[in-house]
Formats: sequence, structure tokens, C-alpha cells
Amino acid sequence: MISIDLDVPYASAKEQVLDVYGDPAGSRPAVVLVHGGGWFRGDKSKEQKLASILVDAGYLVFVPNYRLAPDHPFPAGREDVLAAADWARASGYAFDRDRLAFLGGSAGGNLAVEAGLATGRPSASWSGIFNLEAFIEATDATVAATPTTQDLDAMRSADINQTGRDDAFLRWCILQEVGGDRSLLPRASTVRHAVASAGPVYLANSLAEFVPVSDPVAMQQALTDVGVASTLQLIPGTKHAEGYLEHAVEGTLAFLRQVLA
Repeated sequence: MISIDLDVPYASAKEQVLDVYGDPAGSRPAVVLVHGGGWFRGDKSKEQKLASILVDAGYLVFVPNYRLAPDHPFPAGREDVLAAADWARASGYAFDRDRLAFLGGSAGGNLAVEAGLATGRPSASWSGIFNLEAFIEATDATVAATPTTQDLDAMRSADINQTGRDDAFLRWCILQEVGGDRSLLPRASTVRHAVASAGPVYLANSLAEFVPVSDPVAMQQALTDVGVASTLQLIPGTKHAEGYLEHAVEGTLAFLRQVLA
């Protein structure tokens, strides 16, 4: 039976609560697990399966909600993930403060890597998007931003956006993240944030999915350019983020074991 503490406040806004999974005793490492949802939707409650896998692998897991776009555009989500990690390190939960990593899928993958770059801690992303400015510029003349017809609140994370490219919806998500303010796109593009002090990064992406494979390739190149170690796992098919959990989880766990040893 996995111990879960629900809706623990880590800051003052109503959205700024987190769930804690695992035995809060001992000197185990910890993972901050960040939910997806295109920056504008999503909830920590959808991360129960992956959080349980991480607990079984020996981690204490913190799963925060964060303020959502477009009401809270970039960098609000990143600031909240960092605040949740700071709160965890200052909390009474027992874990090894030197062994903490970030993990997320889709928008959560973006935020996990942003947090790893900012803190120097390891991060892992499944289908994060990082070159926001370049994607918007590349689709300006050909694609209109269009919201999805999927009922994202009713769907499991693993069932969302599993049919391949949808540039119109991806463009819509990115513009939500910047609150429609294109001047924020350079600042919101994670490829611009790669620094030599970043922690190692694990990137996974399907070859024909919602997020174009050129995006994680660009992120890996940005990391390489500043001398940061990274791993890129490219998975056949159209699955997005937790849709390919069974293909990425073992590699991700191996990465975490290595970088948190």
C-alpha cells in the first residue's frame, strides 16, 4: 500500500498544492513529477500510475499542480515547479536532498527540463517541446492555431494526442503558454536556456507524434553545445508522452539510477 498525502500546499495560491507518494522515511532519492496538459490544462491526479512506478523503484515522489496558462503565462509554471522543489527540500519529508530529479511528459516534460536547467539537477522529459519560437515561426504562414476537440479532463494522460502530428493544436498550446504575447516566445524557448551548469537530461519522443522529432533533437544539440550530457530515445510510431510509457520507463529509470547514484 503506497502512502499518499494529498493537496499539500507549497505556496499561497489555491493551485499551488502537491501530492506526496511513498514512504516519507529513510534516505531515498526523490523525483518531482510534473503533469502535462499543454500548459493550459491538466492535474496532478492523473499521475498516479507513474508516481506509483517511481515509488516502487525506490523514490519519494512530489507531484505539484501549477498555475495554468493563459491566465498565468510563462514563466509561471516554471516558477511553480521550482517553488515546489524548494518546498520539498525544506519540508519534513525524509529523503536525500542531494538526490532529487525532475520528470514530466508533454508540457510537464518542458517544465521538468526547465527546472533541471535552472537548478543543475537531472531532468527527464517525455515529449516535451523546447523550441517554441521556432515552431511558431515555421508554421506562421501555413497553420492556424486550433484547440483540440478531445475532452482532456475526461481522458487519461496516456490517451491524449496519440494519433501523430497536430500542428494546429500544438501551435494553439504554445500561444496559450505565452498568453498570446509573441514577444515572450524567445524567453519561453527552452533551447535558449541551456547552460553548462545544467544537470544531465533524458529526452524521449516518438518519431511521428504530436511533437515533431526535430524539437528534442534541437534541445539535445543545445545541451551538447554547452557540454551537458544527454540521452535521446526515439520511439517508433505516433504515441505521445505517457502513451509510450512502457517503451520509455525502463530507460528513464536507468537514467535516474545512474545520475542519482
